[in-house]
Amino acid sequence: MSKSREKLAALHYHAKPTPGKIAVIPTKKYATQRDLALAYSPGVAIPCLEIEKNPEDVYKYTSKGNLVAVISNGTAVLGLGDIGAEASKPVMEGKGLLFKIFADIDVFDIEINEKDPEKFIQAVKAIAPTFGGINLEDIKAPEAFEIETRLKAELDIPVMHDDQHGTAIISSAALLNALEIVEKKIDQVKIVVSGAGAAAVSCTKLYQSLGVKPENVVMLDSKGVIRTDREYLSPSKKEFATTRKIDTLAEATKDADVFLGLSVADVLSPDMLLSMAKNPIVFALANPNPEIDYKLAMKTRDDVVMATGRSDYPNQVNNVLGFPYIFRGALDVRSTSINEEMKLAAVKALADLTKEAVPEQVNITYQEKHLEFGRDYIIPKPFDMRLMERIPVAVAKAAVESGVARKEIKSWSKYAKSLADRLGSGSKHMKKLTTRAKRNPKKVVFTEANHLDVLKAAQIVYDEGMAIPILLGNKKAILKLMDEISFHPTDDSVLIIDPRSREEKERILKYAQLYWERRQRRGVKLLDAQKWMLERNYYAAMMVNTGEADSLITGYSRSYSRVVKPMLRLIGKKDHVNKIAATNLMLTDRGPLFLSDTAITEDPSAEDLVNIANMTAETMNMFGVEPKMAMLSYSNFGAADSVTGKKMEKAISYLHKNYPDLIIDGEVQADFALNSKMMKEKFSFSPIAGHKVNALIFPCLTAANISYKIMKELNGIESVGPIVMGLKKPVHLIQLQASVDEIVNMTIIAVVDAQDHAKKQE
Repeated sequence: MSKSREKLAALHYHAKPTPGKIAVIPTKKYATQRDLALAYSPGVAIPCLEIEKNPEDVYKYTSKGNLVAVISNGTAVLGLGDIGAEASKPVMEGKGLLFKIFADIDVFDIEINEKDPEKFIQAVKAIAPTFGGINLEDIKAPEAFEIETRLKAELDIPVMHDDQHGTAIISSAALLNALEIVEKKIDQVKIVVSGAGAAAVSCTKLYQSLGVKPENVVMLDSKGVIRTDREYLSPSKKEFATTRKIDTLAEATKDADVFLGLSVADVLSPDMLLSMAKNPIVFALANPNPEIDYKLAMKTRDDVVMATGRSDYPNQVNNVLGFPYIFRGALDVRSTSINEEMKLAAVKALADLTKEAVPEQVNITYQEKHLEFGRDYIIPKPFDMRLMERIPVAVAKAAVESGVARKEIKSWSKYAKSLADRLGSGSKHMKKLTTRAKRNPKKVVFTEANHLDVLKAAQIVYDEGMAIPILLGNKKAILKLMDEISFHPTDDSVLIIDPRSREEKERILKYAQLYWERRQRRGVKLLDAQKWMLERNYYAAMMVNTGEADSLITGYSRSYSRVVKPMLRLIGKKDHVNKIAATNLMLTDRGPLFLSDTAITEDPSAEDLVNIANMTAETMNMFGVEPKMAMLSYSNFGAADSVTGKKMEKAISYLHKNYPDLIIDGEVQADFALNSKMMKEKFSFSPIAGHKVNALIFPCLTAANISYKIMKELNGIESVGPIVMGLKKPVHLIQLQASVDEIVNMTIIAVVDAQDHAKKQE
């Protein structure tokens, strides 16, 4: 992506459709006068008086217990430096977004226009009663040290400067595991630290608390090695000054076991890396470009264990592995602080989790055949769902054991389960699919590339590395549109093909011949086949059939029925499928929810419903979601003697008998299906009782289609689909006049489907 288009995309993302990235959402009813009287005057006075009598009741009657302040003065923002309080707001909102999607923590971002540490501290103290915890962010050193130290001492809620401690906690876990792999003892290794800012100081302190000896540490700033004989050292630098008579990084790295980089790109040369001890550990964490390029380091030494801050290389040291879960655990026991015991508990939990068998869902997300503890896997991946279950528990236990917790956890196993249940963000699931698509992008044909929205979607998936577009349509018209939106691919991987052009005559004849040979005994004539191949849907389908493309996207300008027919003719159904069907993936706050059949079978029989349920389960498994399904009706388990109920009952009976491992039941009403507590209380005998149902099988197309469109429009739930199920190849249809975002999401699905298809062919 060019810098100008990247700039426009970033600005559009932050500005449209609503400025900013976070909002305040009511958690109580507010529709009636009674609701408002309870929410505000006069009802609100009652909890106010209760809190006045017992201040701890603020956690009972307000959102304080799940509310964190992300606070900055904008003096050290990302790689931007001192850009000021207002300019830092997009970053703080982004941090709030991460808190919410990874740990279900609400955030108010607070930007304070104050550089004086004392005044900044007083401002934070004044607003602290609002919050259950405070995350300090992007405050420059050395002021950051004083600010955090004072606030931790003077407030009775958790305070953490994530720039310092987040990187320290994650890299400490990585260090413990890397040392285990190279069989070195922490109290014997020599460490070089390039950088002397807040993160570098905090990392070094935590390493020392794990066993690194102070005399084995050499720290460098922009002036070189920090030595005891240097004048005008700040207190934080004095703590790490060495007595060794060395001045340069080259001298410091000789025979060193560990290099920690929190400085600038390319300061560690291949010669310096070669001078390090056997099996060196290199954490090059400068972003976006590390202190030494990953590929260069691997080429220089094959015995190096390396981590970076980048997601495109193994062992990403990403603060999102830490701060959401640390605050989650601290909030849940109402901890008065985040102390050393809690940070060390997080380190150990992260290190231990890495050594456990990795769930297949994580392998799928990151396009890995088999992730396991080793040189290329020394810390967990950010989208490992187990993080939410493990890290907060470890942190909360440490808070209790160290005496800073004010709330008791009666059952740690129930607490862990409640944490898993909180992770319901559907958007997070889409992010996982996006990550998976980027790992192994596939060639996707866009049959209607002459439409602006389709072309914009193709541009996005190309720029983001999610797919390799093949654009079908009038070449002159497509090139004109590409110029208008500044879509100028930097390589020749993006093909523009007009099936009606002279250049494609040979391929048209080839495709027609192949199709005719398949269908000549079904009334297809060669001349007809040649005419059909001029039509883009037929042409695109043949590209997929011949392997010249991996998947296709169509349907933007034509009705579903018109595009399904050629796909059935040319692609065909899977061998075990009687009828194809469609599901919609709804990205709800409670997690991904699949609705079937939303587009194809108008009045499915019991046999059709069995087929739809099985295909939906297969699709869910492909996306790494364990199916927990309900077959819907207007009655529960035979309560009404109806044709619909009997149809669902017959389908369920067959599924229970022939697919006993599938978690599914019915017929059941929608509210019972989606309310696990109500389901368990009323129908404890059901296989889905106590489960969070994530797939709904409808008795007819009308009900399914209406339901997903109501959810989409009234609740603003993002919908991906309808996703066609049952075709032999990864072919996907979009809704008529789909939005750019919907086309992008469907393309991601097409790529993931193509990846799965290729894997099955191996």
